[in-house]
Amino acid sequence: MNIIVCMKQTFDTEERIVLENGKIKEDGVKFVINPYDEYAVEEAIRLKEQHGGQVTVITLGPTRAEEALRTALAMGADEGVIIDDPALFGDEYTASRVLAKAIEKHPYDIILCGNQAVDDGSGQVAVRVAELLGIPHIGTVTKLEVADGKVTAHRDAEGDVEIVEGRPPILVTAQQGLNEPRYPSLIGIRKANKKPLTRYTAAELGLDAGTASAKSEILETFLPKPKAGGRILQGDLAAQVKELVQALRTEEKVL
Repeated sequence: MNIIVCMKQTFDTEERIVLENGKIKEDGVKFVINPYDEYAVEEAIRLKEQHGGQVTVITLGPTRAEEALRTALAMGADEGVIIDDPALFGDEYTASRVLAKAIEKHPYDIILCGNQAVDDGSGQVAVRVAELLGIPHIGTVTKLEVADGKVTAHRDAEGDVEIVEGRPPILVTAQQGLNEPRYPSLIGIRKANKKPLTRYTAAELGLDAGTASAKSEILETFLPKPKAGGRILQGDLAAQVKELVQALRTEEKVL
């Protein structure tokens, strides 16, 4: 069984976000495997242990993302792929096109992705990749079984459970609760440095800035307002409504 995992390196969730000149400051920040992608890596390794095969982990990002790839290799993945060409950095549209092109260079039966990235939370990339590859997709999976050429997934359906079946090739996104990711062993860390790591450029993927350019633009980045205590409106109902509308218009500026 050939399994591909799409992975992203993100801020450690314990890190404090600092803005400098309207951009998130990355100096001295600890980066980790996106937690949802970590579930995907773990599930891929478990499937390999059960059925045999190969696990290839693919990431799009700057050179520092290689550290996250090495962690996945230390956990038990067999091969790493990094696309660290700045010409291919963009939004979800860009990422999905780049990842799909990279995936096409490798054989696969199952593609595993995290349900979303903790830095942007869009949850778009995996679905877009499945669409570009022309394969089915099952999202927010909390249990995955592969048997008799069939994939059975239990997915989180807003507090309930939905059971969906499909056949490879198929893409699945991992939700919290799917598994408990393992820690890399000392032997695994040593072996990771000897495992193959492939780098792709835009030219090697047959992409250029025009065909993969972002379709969205970040206009402003800002921290949320400090939380303040609640306010109890006084007076009769008409007075309370008037005060509420005035506050929404002049203080919160949502009207």
